[in-house]
Amino acid sequence: MLSPRPRGDPRVEVLIVFFEQTLVKIEIFRRQAAEFAVRKRAENQIHLFHAAPPAAHRQPLQSCFFFGHAFLPRLPASPRGPRREPHQLQECPMSFLSQTLARVKPSPTIAITNRARELAAEGRDIISLSAGEPDFDTPAHIREAAKAAIDAGHTRYTAVDGIPELKKAICAKFKRENGLDYTPAQVTVGTGGKQILYNALMATLNPGDEVIIPAPYWVSYPDMVLLAGGTPVAVETEMQNGYRLTPEQLEAAITDKTKWVILNSPSNPTGAGYTREHLQGLADVLLRHPDVWVLADDIYEHLVFDDFKFWTIAQVEPKLKDRVLTMNGVSKAYAMTGWRIGYGAAPEILIKAMSKLQSQSTSNPSSISQYAALAALEGPQDYIAESRAVFERRRNLVVAGLRDCPGITCPKPEGAFYVYPSIHHLIGKTSAGGTLIADDEAFATALLNETGVAVVFGAAFGLSPCFRISYATSDEILADACARIKGFCEGLK
Repeated sequence: MLSPRPRGDPRVEVLIVFFEQTLVKIEIFRRQAAEFAVRKRAENQIHLFHAAPPAAHRQPLQSCFFFGHAFLPRLPASPRGPRREPHQLQECPMSFLSQTLARVKPSPTIAITNRARELAAEGRDIISLSAGEPDFDTPAHIREAAKAAIDAGHTRYTAVDGIPELKKAICAKFKRENGLDYTPAQVTVGTGGKQILYNALMATLNPGDEVIIPAPYWVSYPDMVLLAGGTPVAVETEMQNGYRLTPEQLEAAITDKTKWVILNSPSNPTGAGYTREHLQGLADVLLRHPDVWVLADDIYEHLVFDDFKFWTIAQVEPKLKDRVLTMNGVSKAYAMTGWRIGYGAAPEILIKAMSKLQSQSTSNPSSISQYAALAALEGPQDYIAESRAVFERRRNLVVAGLRDCPGITCPKPEGAFYVYPSIHHLIGKTSAGGTLIADDEAFATALLNETGVAVVFGAAFGLSPCFRISYATSDEILADACARIKGFCEGLK
C-alpha cells in the first residue's frame, strides 16, 4: 500500500491503474484535497483515505489510458467538499497498445545489469557479471577509420542494406574464413546482429510457424519469434552432451510446422561449441526435411579456445547452403558492441525480403559505423588473437574458481565469454541471510543481496537450475567474484 502524502500537502492524489487485477500504472499529481491509495491485491476496490480508517467504496475500476494523466472513476463526495472534475483529456482505450507486445517480456540480462548499477549508485560494492560485451576498447585503426569517414563526408544516407564496399568485404570474409561463396546481392548489413535475426524472422514467419531453439538459449530468441507471430519450440540440452543439440533431439522436435532451427556456436549462455562432427549429424537430419531453414548465429566465431576449431553449418554441408542464413557481426570479435553493425548472408530471395522490411523500419545502419566495420574486416587482425588469449585465461580462472565452490558443477566451455554452471546440489538450502534457495532465481537474488555479485539466473535462458557468468572483465574482479561466490556457497545450510 502506498504511504499517504504529508498532511501539509493535502491536494495530492496517488493514481493507480489496474487492468484485469494487474497493476499497470502508478502516478502522483495534484488534484483535490484527499489522498488515495490502492492495495496491489485490492481486487479493483478504491480506498479513500481521510482521518477515519480506510473504507472500501467497492466501486469497480474502469481501467483506461489517457494522453497526459489517467484519472480515477468518480467517487462518493468527500467529507472535505465536492470532488473537482478533472480536465477533459483525450482518452485512449486499453486496446491502444498492441496485443503483440503482451507476448514478450523485457530482457532479464538488461534488467539485472540495471539493478546492479542501481545498487552501485547507492554505494554498494557491486561486481556485475551479467553484461555480455568485451571490456576492451575498439582497436585504434577502426576508430581512426570512423573519424576519417566523418572528415570525408560519409555522413549521409547509404543503401538500405549496406554500402557496396562493406558488402564486398563481408563476401571476402566468408570466403577467406569459412570457405563460403556469396555475392553482394546475397549479403545484408543491419544495425547489429540482433536486427539481422529479427528481420529474418519477421520476413518469413506466419502464425503457427515453429522455430526450434536449443535451450539454454540467448534470451532474445524466443521473444523475437513471438513478435514475428511464430511459436518458439525450446529443446532442452544436457550438460553431459556439452549443452549441444543432438541429432535425435532435432529429429524429434521437427514437425510439419517447423520453419527454422536456430544454431548458436559458440553459444550464449553456455559457451558450448559445435564441432564439425556435431554439425554434420544435425545436417544429416535437416537434409531429410527440405522445408526447414537454419539460422546460424556465429557472432562468437573468433572467441574459441584451446584446440577447438570453428565451423558453420553451411560450410560443413554445402547442400544446405540454399536454406541457411549465416549471421555474424563485428561486436564481439572487434569490441564494437556500441557501433551496432551485424551482417548476414543467405539466398537472394531472403535477403531482398529482409531489405524490404528494413527499408520501412530503420533504413540503413549508421554510415560511420559501416566504414568502421569495413576497416575491421579489411585491416589488421592482430586484435582477435590478443583478445582471445585474454578471454581464454579468464575462462580458466573462472572455471577453476567455481569448481572450488561447494555444490556448484561448472563445465569448461569451448568459446564465447560465458560459463553456465549448475547449482542442482544447492536447491533447497538456506543462505546465511535466511533466503531459501528454491530455484536459480532465488540463488541469484540472494547472491546479489548478500555478496554484491550480479549473475543471471538460468531460468532466463530456458534451463534450470543454473546461472550465467560473463567473464568479460578483469582478472582481479573475477577472482574477487569467485571468492565471494565460494563464501556464499559455504554459508548455505
